[in-house]
Amino acid sequence: MLTDIDQVLRQLLIRELPIKNSEVEIKFDQPSREWSSRLSRPTLNLFLHDIRENQKLRQSHPAWEIERNDDGSITKRRRPVRVDLHYMITAWANDPEDEHNLLGRTLMALFRFPNLPEELLTEGLRDQPGPVPIMAAQYDELRNPTDVWNVLDNEIRPAIACTVTVAIDPYQVVVTPLVRTRELRVGPMATPPRQQPDEQAALDRLWTIGGWLRSDRPLEPEQVRLLLVERGLEIPVQPDGRFIVGPLEAGTFTLELAIEGRPPRRYPITVPAADYILAV
Repeated sequence: MLTDIDQVLRQLLIRELPIKNSEVEIKFDQPSREWSSRLSRPTLNLFLHDIRENQKLRQSHPAWEIERNDDGSITKRRRPVRVDLHYMITAWANDPEDEHNLLGRTLMALFRFPNLPEELLTEGLRDQPGPVPIMAAQYDELRNPTDVWNVLDNEIRPAIACTVTVAIDPYQVVVTPLVRTRELRVGPMATPPRQQPDEQAALDRLWTIGGWLRSDRPLEPEQVRLLLVERGLEIPVQPDGRFIVGPLEAGTFTLELAIEGRPPRRYPITVPAADYILAV
């Protein structure tokens, strides 16, 4: 992923400065004194000196993005981590005027793009959940440049702080069956106690079911009313059409669905059952 970002930045600068016939080299090296002494032609160097999570963009709730599949399973994805990549961009040439010219052209190129151009994104960056932001010359970046140059054992020189924020997904995608029915058994404990009810005793079994209003068109929750007829109980419906009812005893029940502008419709259901999908 880091090499993908490097490649996009390289292509962006070559195109926007522009750089023709390789008249200026673009490198991603640590600008130490030994390194700079070996340069033979004008060079722009993008030194990646810091990598940190952008905690302002952290989304912890909900922790999972859930997608329903046609086979009745669900695909669960953790939200990606946003990471700030901090580059220090410096220009190297024999004449300070040439260095300033390179820095000025680089600054203008970066300011033209709030995000990395989509047409330059590599295959490894095509699955980003949104645009990849890029910021240049911000006050809160590279606060103590002298510390950096002291560590590099090189003479201080003007530098552009550049930050690219990229999404990283270190998690595995989980595909699992959708939970549609939950059973609660209530009764005396077995002897000796094993944290399990006594199967020989009479048990009360209660069920909580999860269903789905399947519609070809989006449903507005405020225009949908779902009722458990036998109890006169109104059931909340989520924006994606999901609903939960319970606790219920085993048996047959009736759900009445009323959508604004349509006549009410009743659906018989059996508890427990394989699924509770109501075609709207």
